[in-house]
Amino acid sequence: MGKASGAKQAAVVFGALAVGWLAIELAFKPFLDKARAAMNKSDPARAAMNKSDPARDPDEDDAVKPAYTAADEASGTL
Repeated sequence: MGKASGAKQAAVVFGALAVGWLAIELAFKPFLDKARAAMNKSDPARAAMNKSDPARDPDEDDAVKPAYTAADEASGTL
């Protein structure tokens, strides 16, 4: 058997990292859930948003939105 190629080695390393990440997530799931809930509760603005609409995704507001729309650009009001 010859030496493994760089791509094969990278795939093996990536796979090992993914399996390790999943193992940690599963092993510490109760603790991670509590920590994530505590972080969400510690931000008053995010907690207020979640109380007003519990079905809303709190990470939705993190998306970057353009300051103008295509209609503004077409009308030349920039």
